[in-house]
Amino acid sequence: MKTLYFASENRGKTIEMQSLLSGIVHVRDLKDSSLPVTWEETGARFRDNALIKARAAAAVLKADVFADDSGLCVNVLDGVPGIYSARWAGNDEANNRKLLAELSKVPEHERGAKFVCSLVYINEKNEEFFFDGQLTGHIAEKPRGSGGFGYDCLFIPDGFDKTLAELSLEEKNRISHRFRAVRKLRDFLKETLLK
Repeated sequence: MKTLYFASENRGKTIEMQSLLSGIVHVRDLKDSSLPVTWEETGARFRDNALIKARAAAAVLKADVFADDSGLCVNVLDGVPGIYSARWAGNDEANNRKLLAELSKVPEHERGAKFVCSLVYINEKNEEFFFDGQLTGHIAEKPRGSGGFGYDCLFIPDGFDKTLAELSLEEKNRISHRFRAVRKLRDFLKETLLK
């Protein structure tokens, strides 16, 4: 089975990717490599940052790699935190506190938001392929659930009454923005690698 390196420093994302691509490729992350890979996220869009990470990893590892950049865009905050989602206030707990503070005067039914994922795959020929996914929903008034990471404890997907953190990993993986982007990558890999 082919190995793909996931250019990420987020172990939670790596576990999701391993689950989502199981049976198609073997996913390893940068901690599985002895080579140091670094980058600076200077892009203006999710896709730009995913490309920066994937190119940095491909240049060092000389292997098939993929990377994503994803985040939360809140409607009444004009898309904030957006590309700064992971580093908005310093860590997951601080990010969630800041988001709730920003929305403290906004009723829950007006807290529309979406998770966005842009994913880039670079093969051994240095060809670049792009895949995107979104999940719409709204922000809860307080954290709920203990699963997931990031803003999962605050995000209630459309059609659900639970936050992502209250769903099982399997339930979350069937609907997440990352799943929607990775499903496109998975279909692409099936066509190109498993011929």
